[in-house]
Amino acid sequence: MSRIKAGIGALILSACALPALAQPAPLRDEFFWLGEINKATAVINTDEGLLERGMAPRIAAGLDTVLRAGAQPGGRRPSTVITFEPLLIQAAGVEATLLHAGRSSQDMHATYRAAIIRDDLLTLADQLNRTTATLLRLARQHEGTIVPNYTNGVAAQPNSFGHYLLGHAAGLQRDADRIRETFARVDRSPMGTTVLNGTSWPLNRQRMAQYLGFAALVDNAYDAGQISSAEQPVEVGAVVTSIALHAGAFIQDIMTQYAQPRPWMLLQEGGGNTYVSSAMPQKRNPGLLNDTRSQASTVITLATGRVLQAHNITPGMSDPKSVRDNTAMVTATLRMLQNWDKILGALVVSPERALEELNSDWTASQELADLLMRQYRLPFRVGHHFASEIVDYAKDHDIRPTDFPYAEAQRIYAQTLQEMKVEGGPLPISEAEFRAALDPVAIIRARATSGGPQPAEMQRMLAAADAAVAQQNGWVSEHRARIATALASLDADFRKLLPAAN
Repeated sequence: MSRIKAGIGALILSACALPALAQPAPLRDEFFWLGEINKATAVINTDEGLLERGMAPRIAAGLDTVLRAGAQPGGRRPSTVITFEPLLIQAAGVEATLLHAGRSSQDMHATYRAAIIRDDLLTLADQLNRTTATLLRLARQHEGTIVPNYTNGVAAQPNSFGHYLLGHAAGLQRDADRIRETFARVDRSPMGTTVLNGTSWPLNRQRMAQYLGFAALVDNAYDAGQISSAEQPVEVGAVVTSIALHAGAFIQDIMTQYAQPRPWMLLQEGGGNTYVSSAMPQKRNPGLLNDTRSQASTVITLATGRVLQAHNITPGMSDPKSVRDNTAMVTATLRMLQNWDKILGALVVSPERALEELNSDWTASQELADLLMRQYRLPFRVGHHFASEIVDYAKDHDIRPTDFPYAEAQRIYAQTLQEMKVEGGPLPISEAEFRAALDPVAIIRARATSGGPQPAEMQRMLAAADAAVAQQNGWVSEHRARIATALASLDADFRKLLPAAN
C-alpha cells in the first residue's frame, strides 16, 4: 500500500511541478479565497447588524494587514481556517473572531474548493478550445486530402483527412459541453451552511454568493459540505478522463504510422518533436507523441484517484477534497492539451503517399457493392460477394485496383451470380463506371450522407464547429468577467470599512 501511495504522490508532484499556466492574478488559492470569504463576511454582517459597526474598521484593518502580508514574496499564505485565524487575531485582536458567527471550516473550505475548481474548469475550457481551434484549422487545410482510414487496425475506407479531424473535433466539443455542465453544478455557493444543518444566525447566503461570484446556492445545507463537495472532484475527473481518452485515440492513430517504412503521416523531425535513437541511427523516435500519450495516462491515473478516494467513506470526509490533488489533475490535462496542440502543428501529411496507399490496397471495394445495389438493384450481399472475390483474386495475383482487368471482373460477376443462385445478365456497370467506383477521390466527392466528407457537408460542419468554438470562447470570457466583477465589487465595499487612514 505504501508503494501505491508513493507512486500516486509522485504523479501528483510531477503534475504540480508543471510550468505555471495562464490564470487570473492574484493567485486564487485557498489563502486568497479565505480572505475573500472574510471580507464578504465583514461587509455583509456589518450591514445586516450581526457585527457591530464600531468593530468593523479594526477587524477590516487587521484582515487587510494579513492579506497584504500574504501577497508579498515569501509571505505566509495558510490554506485552512485554523491556520489563517491566528494571523487575523494577531493583526486585529481576538475580537476578529466575531467574523466567525454562523461559520465553520466545513462550509468555508467547501466554498474555496468550489471556487478553485470553478477557476480550474474555466482554464481547462479555454485550453480545450484552443486545441480544438487548431484541430479545425488543420481540418480546413486538409478538407480535400484523401487518406486511408482504419477499423480494427486495418485499412478500411478512403476518407477526407479534414473529415477525420472533424470527427475528433466533435468529440472535443462534447468535452466542452461536459465542462459547461459540470461548471454549472460547481458554480454554487456552500457558504453559510456551517457544518451540515445551518445556524441560528440569520446569515445572508445569497449576498455572500454574489460577492464571491457564484451564480447560485447549494440549496441543501447537508449536501453543501457532506455530499456535493466530495462529488465535484469525481465529476471533474470524469471530464478530464474523456479528454484524455480522445487524446490517446488520436495519438495512437499517428503512432501506427511509425511502424510503416513509408508513412503518409508523421511528425516534422527535430524541434522537440522527434529524437534520434541512441543505438539505431536510422530511427527517429516520436518523442512528442510518447510524452503526450504518457501525460494522457497520468491524467486518467489522477482522475481515477478521485474516485478511489471518494469510495467507501462516510459523508463529509476530506479524502477526495485535496485542492492540491484536484488541481494537479486539471494541470496535467492542460499540459496534455498543450502538447496535443503541438502535435497538430507538427503533423506532416503527404497526400501523394496517402493516395498511393489507397490505390495499392482495396479500401474502395465496398463502392462496387454500393454501386450495383444503388444503380442496378442487385442485393447488397451479392454485390459484396462479387467485390470480395475481386479482392481475393487481386491479392492472389498482386494486382492493384487501378490495374484490375475489366474482363476478369466480368467473369467473376457471372461466377458470383451462379454461386449465389441469382438470375441476371452480364456485369451491368461499364468499364468506366468500374474504374470510377475504385477511385478514392471520386468516392469522397460522390458521398451523399449528411455528415459525410463531400465538399458541401465539409463546409457546413466546419462552419458549425467554428461557431461552437467562438461560442465557447464567449462562455469562458463571460464567466471570468462575472467572477471578476463580483470580486471587484466586494473589494470596493470592503475598502469602505477600513479606517480612513488606510
